[in-house]
Amino acid sequence: MLLDEPFRASAAIAAGVVTRGRLRGPRFVRLFPDVYVRVGETPPDLLVRSIGAAELVAGRGMLGGWSAARLLGADAAPRNAPAEVVVTREQRAHPGLLVRRGVVEAAETWSAHGCPVTSPLRTAYDLARRLPLVEAVVAVDALARVPAAGFVPSDLLQRREPGARGCRRLDRVAELADPRAESPMETRTRLMLVLSGLPAPEVQYVLRDAGGRVVARFDLAYPRAGLAIEYDGAGHDVFGQRGLGYDDRRRDLRTGALGWRTIRLTAADLTTRRADTVAAVRAHLAATPRPT
Repeated sequence: MLLDEPFRASAAIAAGVVTRGRLRGPRFVRLFPDVYVRVGETPPDLLVRSIGAAELVAGRGMLGGWSAARLLGADAAPRNAPAEVVVTREQRAHPGLLVRRGVVEAAETWSAHGCPVTSPLRTAYDLARRLPLVEAVVAVDALARVPAAGFVPSDLLQRREPGARGCRRLDRVAELADPRAESPMETRTRLMLVLSGLPAPEVQYVLRDAGGRVVARFDLAYPRAGLAIEYDGAGHDVFGQRGLGYDDRRRDLRTGALGWRTIRLTAADLTTRRADTVAAVRAHLAATPRPT
């Protein structure tokens, strides 16, 4: 029995692997009733907590929502997202655990990290119906990128159950979704522009030189305006290190020589500086001569 992964305390004690006294000590953390894990370098994240939740409802339910998404490989959940289970029988809620009652058909049941989870399409369907619009699209984009996910956003409309809560908004979610986005923040950047009334940018646009050689691939682009938009996450600008930020600036010089301008965004540009960001993009597009 591996104590570095969530485990049933009762089973571990019965097997002589650990004692109740040790479980009460500083080396283990209680996730849920009778479910523990060895303390790691960081607090248990959604992946660990979700595996623990699967232990809690083993034989009686499965992981759904953001928990299923995380185990499937769609790492797009908010930091404070609770573990989520779908059960057919009564299950008490606990701090950090979201319990939903429902039936999941065999065709919509997958296995990930050794745990039963709702399929990518079922997970996307569930999240798209109840999350705020932007987060719903983020979830659908991330889940549709999962290897062998086997669905495209428009499949949500076929999955729709008449009368089910939140189904009316699936059309808008499917319309806005674009799984070519390679991160949740790229999706949020695109939606910030589109929902502000700007034209939809090209996603993962490949820029080539006159000889057809690839010069760059942009997160988002307005080719007619020669405008690229890149979301720069943590690690792009580390003082004194020739990391991603250094490479990005070199690329900006090459693309600039071809007449392109690149706007690089950080999290603040999507939150506290959101209005300024949209205004800058709008101004650049407005200054671009329209073809006659």
